[in-house]
Amino acid sequence: MTTSQEELLPGTRRALSHRIAVAQAEGRAPSLVAAVVRDGATVWTGARTSVEGHAPDENVQYRIGSITKTFTAVLVLRLRDEGALDLDDPLEKHLPGTGVGEATVAELLAHSGGLAAEAPGPWWERSPGSLRPELADVLGDRPLLTPPGRRFHYSNPGYAVLGALVEKLRGASWEDVLRREVLVPLGLQRTSVRPQAPHAGGWAVHPWADVMLPEPAEDLGLMAPAGQLWSTSGDLARFASFLLNGDERVLSAGSLREMRTPAAPHETADVASGYAYCLGMEIRRRSGRSLVGHTGSLPGFLACLMISIEDDVAAVTLANVTSGPLLFPVAADLVRIVAEAEPRIPAPWKPLRDVDQSLLELTGQWYWGTHAFALRLTADGLVSLGPLTGGGRRSRFRANGDGTWTGLEGYYAGELLKAVRRPDGSVSHLDVGSFVFTRQPYDEGAPVPGGVHPEGWRGIG
Repeated sequence: MTTSQEELLPGTRRALSHRIAVAQAEGRAPSLVAAVVRDGATVWTGARTSVEGHAPDENVQYRIGSITKTFTAVLVLRLRDEGALDLDDPLEKHLPGTGVGEATVAELLAHSGGLAAEAPGPWWERSPGSLRPELADVLGDRPLLTPPGRRFHYSNPGYAVLGALVEKLRGASWEDVLRREVLVPLGLQRTSVRPQAPHAGGWAVHPWADVMLPEPAEDLGLMAPAGQLWSTSGDLARFASFLLNGDERVLSAGSLREMRTPAAPHETADVASGYAYCLGMEIRRRSGRSLVGHTGSLPGFLACLMISIEDDVAAVTLANVTSGPLLFPVAADLVRIVAEAEPRIPAPWKPLRDVDQSLLELTGQWYWGTHAFALRLTADGLVSLGPLTGGGRRSRFRANGDGTWTGLEGYYAGELLKAVRRPDGSVSHLDVGSFVFTRQPYDEGAPVPGGVHPEGWRGIG
């Protein structure tokens, strides 16, 4: 991924600099660094600091806390793609004897496995991992608080379990697997399990006085897969580009789309606030924009990585303070500033190279009962089906190679679309997950469920 500071207009760069300056000053952070990615390239970096004459750059490490979970999730999805596990597998199949074996791999990834939020004993983020030498020490005497799959309940120990799963199936430490399979291929040379100079020190700022206290930087041991990593704004910008576009050496774009899809049942308050959890990633809404990524915190540090898929803009924000600036609003505002000041220029429209005439025959208007829909063939080779006007069920479908298509999203996700033909080869109707779509409303020449009244359409009287 390239870096170009000149791609943004001066007014945009000033607005970005102003936003992080306000965040650092009002949040009383010793330092704050940020980066913005657009079209796969870092187009802006910035920093503010309380130290005169010096500001950290994009190569200074900060602790990134729970953004580590996204890295761990990538390792698990790699195992799935290789066939070493299925996301619906119960943990017991691969890692027996934990006491949480009925939870599935997907439920652990989505924080719906029923596990406790924190490890028992001393505050694990501020105490050495040597206090929890075994997985049983991480999970405690009552590892399941609710039945798996029932509700979303954020669980740090759940990601410690996933790290142990990676180690079991790979036969190597989580740290070594992460370095070999993710960090090296993506060129994340400044992301590491332990701090490497230059790195920021972590601080607590007194809530009622402008004084600071150093925070400990503990090695978290078995809890490392939940929050251990140190990284830089430069490396996280590269990681954001990967999360958006994929890299076949690490994880495909399709698997990353799956990681960005909501996967856990949420409380009413979460739904109302626009929050959802996926497979190692969060979705949040702000100013009408949907953002996907992860936040992170450990004593002395705050972190945020957020991506607007629609705008192809991502932002990273890092600060070395226990509590202070709320970095999600800052990252969201950085994305908004760029997206609104310099909106994305769409790629030129181009026609398809090859057209399947039998598929072209299916395009156009269809009716489910009296609801009008349109089926379109798109330049990316997909088929889309959606209402002609207003809201309603809509989905894109991917060809299966046998004359059928599988839904990719929404109500029809995973459902089969097929064209049903008459003996003479003409199309009778579309079958979409058992729903009959006809060329005319309640077409009497098609097998409409319940039949069509023989007197046909009429007026009053």
